[in-house]
Amino acid sequence: MPNLMSTLISSATALSVFERALVVTENNVANASTPGYAVQRLALQAMDFEPELGLIGGVRAGDVESARDQYAELAVRRQLESLGLYDQKAASLASLESVFSIGGDTSLPGALSRLYDSFSAWSLTPNSGAARQAVLDRAQEFTESFHQAAASLASVSSDMDRQLRETADRINSLGEQLLSYNHERRRGGIDDAGLDAKIQVALEELSELVDFTAVFQADGSVTVLLGGQSPLVIGEELHPIHVSFFDPADPPPIYTGTPPSARLITDDGKDITAQIAGGRLSGILDVRNRVLPSLRGDAYQPGGLNLLAKAVADRINALLTSGNITDGPPPVAGLPLFTYDASSDAMVARSLAVNPAIAPDQLAAIDPGPPYSSNGIARKLAALANSQDEADRIDGFSFTEYYGRLAAGVGRALEDARGGRDFKTQMVAQARSLRSEISGVSLDEEAVHLIEFERAYQATARLVSVLDELTETTVNLLR
Repeated sequence: MPNLMSTLISSATALSVFERALVVTENNVANASTPGYAVQRLALQAMDFEPELGLIGGVRAGDVESARDQYAELAVRRQLESLGLYDQKAASLASLESVFSIGGDTSLPGALSRLYDSFSAWSLTPNSGAARQAVLDRAQEFTESFHQAAASLASVSSDMDRQLRETADRINSLGEQLLSYNHERRRGGIDDAGLDAKIQVALEELSELVDFTAVFQADGSVTVLLGGQSPLVIGEELHPIHVSFFDPADPPPIYTGTPPSARLITDDGKDITAQIAGGRLSGILDVRNRVLPSLRGDAYQPGGLNLLAKAVADRINALLTSGNITDGPPPVAGLPLFTYDASSDAMVARSLAVNPAIAPDQLAAIDPGPPYSSNGIARKLAALANSQDEADRIDGFSFTEYYGRLAAGVGRALEDARGGRDFKTQMVAQARSLRSEISGVSLDEEAVHLIEFERAYQATARLVSVLDELTETTVNLLR
């Protein structure tokens, strides 16, 4: 009789265990498509069987264990950081590439080519009023092409500033979500699979925006350190970030009138811009603070567009002012064709203008020599298109070639970003696939477990039924 009762108790315990295992399996099936969910398993533990010590054996339920692998999660997040970086750089550089087109009537190379053509036509008829007027008209178009390019760069910069603020706001918003999840975990949700899935989804979205280190604490909360150093979330404390615009005092600025660089600031005023090396935030900062200034200038460099505008204007002005409008007596010296704000080399492109004091008949075509030439200055201006003179070049390149190098630099950076984006897209897919193999829900596997536990439950239930009958028979025999 005691053996029958012990076996009955052991079987009843097994029924409870198998029922719980079925619930865990059914929960896996229900959450198979839930983002961030990792498959759960109920640990089954064998009970000691030593009848002489009163140990009746059987099976008991252990903890519900998650198959989540933090190394697999980290691999996905690291690949997403790189993907976010390259994808953002590709998008930002595509906007820049459209500014530096090398074809079309409105492009800067087209305006420069038409200016050269007007010089060539003027050299053939140096006294023609129409040819002189054409020079002024083409010069006006040339200045407007620089204005348009400078305005387009400013527009791209403004758009990046907006994206920076939106990205920082989204990072702070995700920090607030993680803060609330930490609160729930500390209040008893440390074993909540659904809450765990929400935390992983938030971390995964955050990784595409910025690089960080996530540290899981003993109480279930997660600490997030941006750039591996600056806290965003610690326990139930949020440390938001902000975007500000200023140039560091060291080194001191060289050029004035330039837009300040974008900086990432913590809530206690610390500049952490240099710490950010991944995610979309890093991609925007790189293009905004490095690529754009190389083109339009900043406090420490004049920018390629300004260098080109200044070089072309200075060379044309130098040739015109070296010539004469008339032979005299006395001879009348030529006037400069262009003016610009000379207070800062970083402001030339946007301030470049045709000299308002010059009229068509004040263009100096005469080269006083030696040797003297009535159209010598006009011919020298026409020769700028193919000149090998170092005075007509920038860093060894003609004006047109120099612009081409600016455009090519943006194009190469764009292709590199697109190549990195395509590669990292594949790497993200691979990392997610490996993670799914480790901790993802397999419906086929869950179907096997369902059948396994159902059969175990049914078999144990039948054993309980048989034991019940035996117990009843034994009791009746003892009456």
